[in-house]
Amino acid sequence: MLLSHFKLRKIITDFWKGKNHRWLPPITLVPQEDPTTLFTGSGMQQLVPYLLGENHPLGKRLFNIQPCFRAQDINEIGDNRHTTMFEMVGNWSLGDYFKRKQLNWLFELYVEKIGLNPNKLYPTVFLGTNEAPQDNQSIKIWQEIFKKYNIKAEIGKRIFLYQSNWWSRSGSPKQMPPGEPGGPDSELFYLFDQVKHDLRYGKVCHPNCDCGRFLEIGNSVFMEYKKTKEGHLISLKKKNVDFGGGLERILATANQTRDIFNTDLYQKIIRAIEKTSATSYQKEENKPAIRIVADHIKAATFLIEDGVVPANKERGYVLRHLLRRAVVKMRKLKKEKVLKNDFTIIVKAVIDTYRGIYFTDSKNHQYINRVISEEINRFEKTLDLGLKEINKIDTIDGKKAFDLYQTFGFPLEITEEIFQEKGQKINHQQFKEEMVHHQQLSRQTSKGMFKGGLADHSHQTIKYHTATHLLHQALFEVLGKEIRQSGSNITNERLRFDFYSVKKPTSEELKKIETIVNEKITAAIPVHFKILPKKTALELGAKAFFRERYPDMVKVYFIGNYSKEICGGPHVKNTQEIGSIKIIKFKKIGSNLYRIYGQ
Repeated sequence: MLLSHFKLRKIITDFWKGKNHRWLPPITLVPQEDPTTLFTGSGMQQLVPYLLGENHPLGKRLFNIQPCFRAQDINEIGDNRHTTMFEMVGNWSLGDYFKRKQLNWLFELYVEKIGLNPNKLYPTVFLGTNEAPQDNQSIKIWQEIFKKYNIKAEIGKRIFLYQSNWWSRSGSPKQMPPGEPGGPDSELFYLFDQVKHDLRYGKVCHPNCDCGRFLEIGNSVFMEYKKTKEGHLISLKKKNVDFGGGLERILATANQTRDIFNTDLYQKIIRAIEKTSATSYQKEENKPAIRIVADHIKAATFLIEDGVVPANKERGYVLRHLLRRAVVKMRKLKKEKVLKNDFTIIVKAVIDTYRGIYFTDSKNHQYINRVISEEINRFEKTLDLGLKEINKIDTIDGKKAFDLYQTFGFPLEITEEIFQEKGQKINHQQFKEEMVHHQQLSRQTSKGMFKGGLADHSHQTIKYHTATHLLHQALFEVLGKEIRQSGSNITNERLRFDFYSVKKPTSEELKKIETIVNEKITAAIPVHFKILPKKTALELGAKAFFRERYPDMVKVYFIGNYSKEICGGPHVKNTQEIGSIKIIKFKKIGSNLYRIYGQ
């Protein structure tokens, strides 16, 4: 009998609770505490301040299952293991246990509880560099673990060493700036020995080989070093464990399949795609397109649930790209236009897949479908415009094909089919060169916004972050108690605060809000926090981000008697440090949704 994702979640939850870990509720895909990234891309993203030394309200042992989104993986979708949206299983020790307990417990979870064959498991360990020594401690622990199962764990045969087995926010030990923490990591791979090694990837297969025999199912990061001003690595007083493993991959491995789309995390979605497109996933030629539609509509459903709407930049651009790519692939499967009801059926399958876990507010389901339907209608018109533009082209080349793709979202394969009928071929190399050039420009524009987990705690962003608390309370006072925060984004240059309001603020009301904020800054009000039960915090009137799910114990920041808000921090110690705030821009961003920019 196949293992369901519901059963796997229970196994993981029961296991870590049995090891005295506290459940850490997942944050939304739109991070509220990290201005340097568009999306939540890892389970540890909300824990950066605590991995760097702050005390967590829930204690030293934590675990969770965090929805994640990585836009940089979008062009990899279509194979049997890559997705843009996924869930990351995580456990953390914040200065408590370290390598021995982590590696033994991980093996116990995977082998004794989930049922993986220990003979198929292969760990990787940090090889060492000039700056940092080889992780001999992890090697010894792994050898002891495998010995319990009568498996000889020789280096190069069972345990593999790589210099890439190192984690810090800035890369290798050499790249780490002074003050930066980091440490070795140990990945765990599962061997699908029924897969034949492809000699294109080298004579000898190994866990980091790209032939597909090995699948990574988890990575334990051991944060044990800190870089000094002199460029040396010294041991941290408080050493942390940060583990992450993809739920989809763990589930696929437990069910003895390399294809994550064969698990119940995707089966309802794929059946919905088969029904609407009248195609079969069993046909190899259909698999890439069906996987893309399944991944992209699932990701879009999660993103819209968390407040993202299609737009021409940042998060909205990524969502628009997902939906339009899904339309193109669905057209290819159907061989005709995509109808808005096609995706409604698929969205329902996504929601049904996660029933009881996510999408608990049924009021949002119609909204998700409306957003997707409106974008599909817009794009179908765009595709029709692209067809008209194609008719104006006498001779096609790679650059023109890319212009059609970039301007109209017109897929290369459709352009190619049309011009094949005219006896013309497209220079694919030229198309790729244009694509690479565009991607380089996009990366420069985004300035690293897709990296994830690089929380910016500069003094300026800390000042702006505290100012959003004042702004939130001032909005509440001037516009009424229906005000709800719907998002925020803070950089060194400005703050941005999104909120829900039943009425649009007038220019006079905005001026009054600005005045109140600056009065509180000038008043030099002390700022402090308390760790309280969530129920107590809410009873005290502490404001909270309405989409967030909070743990039983929360950190509440108090700005004197003026503002109370559940927040992870960090903040200034006194409002006077902020200086002053001016509202530089205000706009409507959706139905009853508004955005304020401040400096």
